[in-house]
Amino acid sequence: MRIGYPCSNLTLRESASRTFRLASYSEERLVEIVDANLDALHGYLEWNAEHGIGFFRISSGTIPFASHPIMTFDWQSHYASRFAEIGHFIAAHGMRINVHPGQYTLLNALKEDVMAASIAELAYHAELLDALGLDPTHKIQIHTGGVYGDKPAAAQRFVDVYGQLPDAIRRRLVIENDERQFNLADNLAIHAACGVPVLLDVFHHRLFNEGESLAEALDAVVPTWAGHGPAMIDYSSQNPQKQAGAHTISIDLGDFGPVLDELIGRDVDLMLEIKDKETSVLRAIDLVRERARSMPVTVS
Repeated sequence: MRIGYPCSNLTLRESASRTFRLASYSEERLVEIVDANLDALHGYLEWNAEHGIGFFRISSGTIPFASHPIMTFDWQSHYASRFAEIGHFIAAHGMRINVHPGQYTLLNALKEDVMAASIAELAYHAELLDALGLDPTHKIQIHTGGVYGDKPAAAQRFVDVYGQLPDAIRRRLVIENDERQFNLADNLAIHAACGVPVLLDVFHHRLFNEGESLAEALDAVVPTWAGHGPAMIDYSSQNPQKQAGAHTISIDLGDFGPVLDELIGRDVDLMLEIKDKETSVLRAIDLVRERARSMPVTVS
């Protein structure tokens, strides 16, 4: 089980997604930003390798405006050797990567322009992973979309659009349950209709479910990943100082321990969506090692 964190390393303090406004766009500025983003990304990955962290979510802002009409720069060719270098490092260290486009990536949108922009955003993320030379077990993670007052129709619209996506996107796409609109049972029904793998967000499942225990949820989710690598699981817990649904600042090992008990022995990789990122990952890895040392050894 690889354990990871998303997008930035707070220890290194280098950003792999620098602020870049459309009003100040120029190819010169784009190259400057992407150079710095890739430097930071490579630094994160090297730090992760040194600390035994094998799962990482790359920032969607790595190539700014990549899906915007203003982008005419051939970033794929310009950075081909740099992508190859980073991708080789990922493969050589047995790491796994995912990406998570933002909340406005809606494949079941009612408006055609929103759907078209969403597909363009997914195409960028697929191109980024392809440019790194990563196989299809490295995934693009999205929420299923909006309900728009008619969940069955919204779900069917997702299934229909998914079936028409280019293979470069479809082979990498996975859907995540959310805390308000599409829960695990909803996404499993969509998987049954079109085959898209289902990523389980443990925190969202606690907030919005059909009564399934975590063990039952994992039993249902893991088979949807057949042929796609280990199932990806997201984990966080409630920040006790904030409203329901706010992610905790640092890992609560008392909460995480029982979750870990259910994950051990399953074919999964775990993403911690926790505010202090790599700090909590290192604590989680220590707990995994502690559990491993305490497990009985069978001698035959």
